[in-house]
Amino acid sequence: MGTTIHWLGAGLSSTPGIRRLADGENPLIVWNLNRDGTRASLLAAGVDTDVREFGFEALRGTIAGGDIVVSMLPATLHVRIAEMCLELRADFVSSSYVTPGIAALEREAESLGLRFVNESGLDPGIDHLFSHLLVDEYRESAAVHPENRFHFRSYCGGFPATVNDFRYKFSWSPLGTLLALTSPARWIEGGARCEAPHPWDATRQVRIGAADETFQAYPNRDSLPFLGQYGFDPGWHIEEFVRGTLRPDGWAQAWQPVFAQIAAADGKDIAARLEPLADDLARRYGYEPGEPDRVVLSIELEVTRDDRTAWFGSCLIDSCGDGRGQAMARLVSLPVSIAAQSVIAGDFEPGVHAATTDPPVIRKWLDRLSTMGEDVVLTLP
Repeated sequence: MGTTIHWLGAGLSSTPGIRRLADGENPLIVWNLNRDGTRASLLAAGVDTDVREFGFEALRGTIAGGDIVVSMLPATLHVRIAEMCLELRADFVSSSYVTPGIAALEREAESLGLRFVNESGLDPGIDHLFSHLLVDEYRESAAVHPENRFHFRSYCGGFPATVNDFRYKFSWSPLGTLLALTSPARWIEGGARCEAPHPWDATRQVRIGAADETFQAYPNRDSLPFLGQYGFDPGWHIEEFVRGTLRPDGWAQAWQPVFAQIAAADGKDIAARLEPLADDLARRYGYEPGEPDRVVLSIELEVTRDDRTAWFGSCLIDSCGDGRGQAMARLVSLPVSIAAQSVIAGDFEPGVHAATTDPPVIRKWLDRLSTMGEDVVLTLP
């Protein structure tokens, strides 16, 4: 029968990944709160698999040693699920960032031979693959020089394929989007470390050359820890390093009333204060059934010396929703499904991981995405 994969959460961003694993060789169980509704929606999407009502005790009684648990549930539940995986000797996969709580399980997971793979969706996820690949390609090039200066730009965003006046629509709960805007942003610009208490204050015009289009972008939370994660040497001269969120041109102007309400809600219980705004935005700016979205992910690594470009590499995904599902759903859940299969294939050592850093495995992931119709444009010298 092979390793059983338990997929937790069957929201809008999960169906393409579930469909792919359901067509695979391993048994698949989908767990969701609304069992009957989930099964009906999956069948309507052409997916026939085992669907069960999610509950921690029911899950605990079903997982066997050697199984894989894929969590697409809210990130606040991941530590509890991962701890259950330790107890039951199961591997763990998620699309969410490695939190301190997940990182604290590293030693125990490693000692038990378990693989806890996180940050395996779109952003974080595919952006990591691109970034590691570009740094590796530069290191192998003839352009390596101690006087080089580095400009790294990573931008990702999802929005309607046909831009509306609000310059955005919500693929999931707006509250998460609003709360992300309450986090200070940190990045490097002009060789100096910068910080903005409100990330929208750092919004700028960004030209994505590979897409031949101008967007707006703002730095997303703290970019600085990713210098080490992506393998930038401490001795490199970093002129620019930013991981940012991409939006259609005009977004910052359209969102001024939202920014004002976020700033006014700053303080204790901010999530509760923002819930009425999130509910209103969900009603006004949700996707219509079958409405196509668009996802743009652009990673650029430019290396300069004496004010000239010595090396330049870029990666681009520019996808729209179609008959296969929304672009955001595909580009989040398909890499998660690949991560689960990579765990089965032995591509990860025991311990806690963020996606994969191994160039041959990265290329395998990107090749699989390409065979699924996701156009990956890689430009190298």
